[in-house]
Amino acid sequence: MKISRIARIGAIGAVAALALAGCAANEPSGGSSDAPSDSTLSGSLDATGASSQEAAQQSWVAAFQTANPDVTVNYTATGSGTGRENFIAGSSNFIGSDRAFNADELAAGGFGSCASDEIVEIPVYISPVAVAFNLEGIDELNLDGKTLAGIFAGTITKWNDPAIADQNEGVELPDQAIVPVHRADASGTQETFTKYLSAVAPDVWTYEAGDEWPLQSGEAGDGTSGVVDAITNGSGYIGFADASRTSELGQVAVEVEGEYVAYSAEAAAALVEASPLEEGRSDHDLAYAVDPAAAPAGSYPIALVSYLIGCVEYDDAETAGLVKAYFEYVASAEGQDAAAEAAGSAPISDSLREQINTAIDAIVTE
Repeated sequence: MKISRIARIGAIGAVAALALAGCAANEPSGGSSDAPSDSTLSGSLDATGASSQEAAQQSWVAAFQTANPDVTVNYTATGSGTGRENFIAGSSNFIGSDRAFNADELAAGGFGSCASDEIVEIPVYISPVAVAFNLEGIDELNLDGKTLAGIFAGTITKWNDPAIADQNEGVELPDQAIVPVHRADASGTQETFTKYLSAVAPDVWTYEAGDEWPLQSGEAGDGTSGVVDAITNGSGYIGFADASRTSELGQVAVEVEGEYVAYSAEAAAALVEASPLEEGRSDHDLAYAVDPAAAPAGSYPIALVSYLIGCVEYDDAETAGLVKAYFEYVASAEGQDAAAEAAGSAPISDSLREQINTAIDAIVTE
């Protein structure tokens, strides 16, 4: 359902408060609670990756460091592609990524962060990818996949195009140019969106799904923030981003099975829960095979499944213990509730948590 402006402002305030808490938790003095802690963990972790996870990571880091005052977790939102590159190069102890490593990447191995080529990939952040726009006086639009594909492919160029107007009776659409915005960096969010276009409108979106944008047209933004800033500051702009970052913009309800579905955590979770895990992977590599074209009625068809990725074996046992403990907190009911409050994500189910905990147990700490 559409979120009211008052609720949106409250949600933004909550995210901002958690972001400040996360920053404070990383400060050398004042990062721990006055309450006594029986934690025996100490050390630091460096992580990079998905900007979609940024608000959730801020809440996770703040809570984890409060419970473990002698631990520092540094998560930098570089984008998923850079995060995966850093994991291969060995400069990140773990990463966040809006897609799992694919079969070719797994076969190539060479994960410099690890003592072996065995990795753990767990889906811990499920969130709708919102299609957001900036048109004066218009807060909501209904669009089907074919129309969205035409907009981002550049074949639908005006807001009052009949393809848009016919789905939005009574809305006064301007005779104004459409400016589509995409990610400048390699992005799992971008891959999620292009996978949706390719699945539901292959005759219009004739490009392969991928984390890099295949066209030279439109405007590019660096990271989630860059895309949201571009839409916010540009009349007639439209783009896609993690829903937690688009609450002050106009929103698109997307057609599924003849009905228009507004984004929500519950509707995104419905898509993922109807999807199987990819075949041929280990018990500690939990990658979902999401098919937007098979979205069930009532689900939101552009859902991001974002992963934490770490090593089964690390050169340093202390690092392994910290990664394992952090992953366990993120996957816990407490951690998932914190992310839902901070970022509007969908908490994982209890059955998926069991699978995730089994995967985390593969991390060797001795």
